[in-house]
Amino acid sequence: MSCLLLKQGRIVDPANSRDEIGDLAIVDGKIAPAIPANETAAEIDCRGLVVAPGLIDLHVHLREPGQSAKETIATGARAAAAGGFTSVVCMPNTSPAVDSPSVVTWIHEKAQREACVNVFTTGAITRGIAGEELAPIGSMARAGIVALTDDGHCVQNHELMRRALEYARMFQLPVLDHCQEYTLVGKGVMHEGYWSTLLGLPGWPSAGEELIVMRNILLADLCGTPIHCQHLSSGGSVRLIRDARARGVPISAEVCPHHIALTDESLQGYDTNFKMNPPLRTQADIDALIQGIADGVITILASDHAPHCAYEKEVEFDMAPFGIVGLETEVGLFLDILVHKTKAIDLPRLIALLTIEPARLLRLDRGTLSVGAPGDVTVIDPSLEWTVDAAAFQSRSANTPFHKRELKGRAVRTIVAGRTVWPLNE
Repeated sequence: MSCLLLKQGRIVDPANSRDEIGDLAIVDGKIAPAIPANETAAEIDCRGLVVAPGLIDLHVHLREPGQSAKETIATGARAAAAGGFTSVVCMPNTSPAVDSPSVVTWIHEKAQREACVNVFTTGAITRGIAGEELAPIGSMARAGIVALTDDGHCVQNHELMRRALEYARMFQLPVLDHCQEYTLVGKGVMHEGYWSTLLGLPGWPSAGEELIVMRNILLADLCGTPIHCQHLSSGGSVRLIRDARARGVPISAEVCPHHIALTDESLQGYDTNFKMNPPLRTQADIDALIQGIADGVITILASDHAPHCAYEKEVEFDMAPFGIVGLETEVGLFLDILVHKTKAIDLPRLIALLTIEPARLLRLDRGTLSVGAPGDVTVIDPSLEWTVDAAAFQSRSANTPFHKRELKGRAVRTIVAGRTVWPLNE
């Protein structure tokens, strides 16, 4: 029998409305009421630290199969562990795309062999993520996907999206959508506004996101299938979702750290590490996103971890791929911005947005410290001050705009099934 005792930490378990100082026992990989009397446990002193359910990131690109120069399931899992995440949900825009049960099975088997954290996978809405023909949703559901998405692309055909939602409802799968209306966005590479004009870069209007958010609200209302809007960047999107949720429409949304940490003004130096999809927008958009998090319109936080090789980013701004790595800076940025600086939410709510909320959306048996639950735990030092060092990342890639940024708050130990998979200082 393997036993672990986390001693005298601040146990924060939003799923059970628990916030107290105490000991947490893990026996044979499960949360236990106590260590059995005849057993000896390894002990970890957690005084002054927060003991939380294992964090979940439902928006991660692990790049396998087919793009292992950027990231692998093994390196992405190590990056997740270093960031405090015990579970990640990988996106299907790989090569080949995750659009068949065979690819789903390949990912599950490789993750079981090589990943140090739990890896769940989504399936593509359409074959090849091409937006033209539905993927085999039923067979992928039987293979074990937890959601449907064409992330990296957006289904433009509204009738096709409606049929996808109807199939998804049959298999109780939520649909995650990358909100981008292609004809309006065009060749935009940054937010359309003052800075795009000044820098001479093609603009990407907020309406290019908001049109699809509105489409999703209408279809979620029509079909009754939950739609989750990924990586919101626009204040207008927040207003649309606020109104829809007030009417009971099954619509939800997430926000990534970079969209509340940086504005389009950051692109003055044409640094491609600031190029992301959707783009960085204005301070007014940031204020609206943070308000949406504060008042419960935004229910989930995620990274959109998108690794790229260095040579891919070392090109002209227009030619560089969108995206940044995010798993290892996510917790620090959210703590620093949302809890310490803006005080938009408190620590228990932040933990809920990273644990029980994504678990509920995807119907995962995670995100809680209930007795009998998997022994996945993240230990956090909310006051630890540190400086981001991209050279120390566990990810295979280092495309980040946050190198040398000073943050307050960090995960210091990641435990999966009762086993420490990442200790910060050991």
